[in-house]
Amino acid sequence: MLAGFPFDLKMILENVQTIAVVGLSPKKHRPSHQVASYLLAAGFNVIPVNPGQREVLGKTCYPNLISIPIKIDLVNIFRKSEDVPPVVEEAIKIKARFIWMQQGIINEEAADKARKAGLQVVMDRCLSVDHRQLFS
Repeated sequence: MLAGFPFDLKMILENVQTIAVVGLSPKKHRPSHQVASYLLAAGFNVIPVNPGQREVLGKTCYPNLISIPIKIDLVNIFRKSEDVPPVVEEAIKIKARFIWMQQGIINEEAADKARKAGLQVVMDRCLSVDHRQLFS
């Protein structure tokens, strides 16, 4: 378990199969694209979420979490901190189990709402960096 977390990040990542990446950019130089590419290579089912795109990384891109037709385990957020609350609302509606706000993204109010709904929340951490450290 990493210091400061009430849960085991390794256990989370061992029990996640499908990750929705909210704010996934088609631009290869963007962090969201790099993280999603890494997650695909690591064997996760990555679902792009970006209302401005039809396809990213060869996968159908959805405008929001609600429109995804399969179960999402973890919602990985690449949006400004102030844009996180509506994403968390949707994550609660679709019964995701985890919210992961990427490095630099912090929204305590949205995190509290997610926790009260039973989701585990990680903020201000890079999913690919943590995965690499825990599984290499």
